[in-house]
Amino acid sequence: MSQLFSPLAIGPLSLPNRIVVAPMCQYSSIDGEASDWHVQHWSNLALSGAGLVIVEATAVEPRGRISWADLGLYDDATEAAFANALATVRRWSPAKMGVQLAHAGRKASTLKPWEGGGGPIPADDARGWTTRAPSALPYAETDPVPEALDDAGIAEIIQAFTDSAIRAVRLGLDLIEIHAAHGYLLHEFVSPLSNQRSDAYGGSLENRMRLVLQVFDAIKAVVPESMALGIRISATDWVEGGWDVEQSIALAKALDARGCHFIHVSSGGLHPAQKIAAGPGYQLPFAEAIKREVAMPVIAVGMITEPRQAEAVLVDGQADAVALARAMLFDPRWPWRAAAELGAQVAAPPQYLRSAPHGHSNLFVQATGSAG
Repeated sequence: MSQLFSPLAIGPLSLPNRIVVAPMCQYSSIDGEASDWHVQHWSNLALSGAGLVIVEATAVEPRGRISWADLGLYDDATEAAFANALATVRRWSPAKMGVQLAHAGRKASTLKPWEGGGGPIPADDARGWTTRAPSALPYAETDPVPEALDDAGIAEIIQAFTDSAIRAVRLGLDLIEIHAAHGYLLHEFVSPLSNQRSDAYGGSLENRMRLVLQVFDAIKAVVPESMALGIRISATDWVEGGWDVEQSIALAKALDARGCHFIHVSSGGLHPAQKIAAGPGYQLPFAEAIKREVAMPVIAVGMITEPRQAEAVLVDGQADAVALARAMLFDPRWPWRAAAELGAQVAAPPQYLRSAPHGHSNLFVQATGSAG
């Protein structure tokens, strides 16, 4: 039996297979609200047969958006727009749906990637704002200097994550992923390259982890036991003297002890001097190192693009699930192709059952949403 298509429990959440669609920013919101683009984009991914779809980085406050066009979940209007888009998806798909709650920190207030390369927008621009960070250190020397959060600002951040989590519960989502990766706010707090504070949130590893753990504890206190709660981290900054896999293991163990349901292991994004040794499965050693130290499921990600490659990750015990991002955009039926190649079965809507290739008559099992 294929390991990729075997069931997986992530805390209280049961997945039919171990394929996860990783969060991918779409830069297609208006005032943080999900748009028609999100309806078709989420629906496309939800019909893919993946065991879990995690919606893109979703800001917990307006200043937490990466760009002015990013998705948010921070007021009644953004919650209502999210609910409308999600309802359409669930009408036609039973896929498990999660959301990644995020704050972009000093990497916020930018253009869309396809507009000027996604560069920063100054605070005096109508589409920009003053960014927030652990220390008054910009991502790049030419970027605007962020505002260093004081104690009151940190309390606001914790409350913003908590309030967004409450909205996610009301939406009926299956899972929350806390975004502590890729150089955004929570990652900025744990890395000594971006955190030069001298208070309870800076200096020692224990202090630098404090905000991440406080955010986790605050969200855990308001979500029901039926909802899965986990985190995405960058396991290394790929910069000498920065955040690394040993510190990531310490954070993972602290979260595991608190009842974290999963950890999604990525890397990089914090510093422009990063030297990433990219290649097929290049982040797998980090996932494997963390998996050896924790009980919770570990999700691997990063240039895992071929079905047999994904299968080997699981068979070799490097991770418990694999996440795909760009590969899913390029081939939104990747799980179907993987099931055919690995001799497994995958869920498909009844409207598509006739599409099974010749010789694969048993490829599909019927899946239906609320519309039946």
